[in-house]
Amino acid sequence: MRQALDETERRIAAVLLASPRASWREIGRCLGMSERTVVRRAAPLYADGTLRATAVRNPAYFPGIVPMALRIRCRPNRIRQVAAALARRTDTVWVDILGGGDEISAIFFLDGPEARNALLLRDLPATDATLSWTGHTLLRVFPAVFRWTAGLLSVAELAHLAPEPPAAPPAPLAVDAALIACLTEDCRSTYTELARRAGITPLRARRRLDTLVRGQVIRLATEVDLALLGAHVEALLWISVQPGALEETAAALTTHPQVRFVAATTGPANLLVALAATDLDAVYRIRSQCSGLQAGVKRTLPRSRARTADSQVATPPYG
Repeated sequence: MRQALDETERRIAAVLLASPRASWREIGRCLGMSERTVVRRAAPLYADGTLRATAVRNPAYFPGIVPMALRIRCRPNRIRQVAAALARRTDTVWVDILGGGDEISAIFFLDGPEARNALLLRDLPATDATLSWTGHTLLRVFPAVFRWTAGLLSVAELAHLAPEPPAAPPAPLAVDAALIACLTEDCRSTYTELARRAGITPLRARRRLDTLVRGQVIRLATEVDLALLGAHVEALLWISVQPGALEETAAALTTHPQVRFVAATTGPANLLVALAATDLDAVYRIRSQCSGLQAGVKRTLPRSRARTADSQVATPPYG
């Protein structure tokens, strides 16, 4: 994984954040580069793990998923070990070590109540490195339009990448599980590979993928350490909102260019918001804007991110 990117690599990565399945030709057309240049610069980023293409399921359309946010207090001298162990789990969406150095924030999409109980009642108590934890069920994940690009893309360039308008969610098909499994491994898989995995034709694979994405059943994503693109500060906001103002507040936040993720949760803070910003002053401005969004906002508790566990890099759950 790279420790730094040059300007060309950052601009290519920004395009892939906005459009994870953009072809090399489309990226070149957007940025005014040759297709050969794009391939030569982008392919190594995937090969060395700097970029990873994946897909995230929308829990609203998978009733067996138990989406949870956990805040875990740990012994500071063992917090990295705990975070790394959590990040290796297949049901982990993200793991962050927060700025105080003694707390982990993690999102899980657990496969049913038994998996939830095993995590909370068996796995976490099994180590004395964890001191305490609180769990919050994600009641609703609001699709966020994450348009933060560190100023790397112009308005005209972003216009090239505008997605198709959302459509009604489709009825599930038997081929969906195989398609989604393949896309989770690599959302840039070719239509031929998707067709092979699902036992259908490439044309049908293409049509079904488009239907799943437009219906918001899945979200295609590019994983990258946002610090490589200039987001040197990431933060979580736990916001207490009057129940009657929750929907409107969440809808307003999802359109903010630096908001990566918004979810309504159980617990005293009923709205969880993940931010990416260039510096602490930007986080302060966003927090002030959050407080002024609605008369219904009662309290905002910010926590800065110190680092992301190595195997889970900057992928918001269906945000």
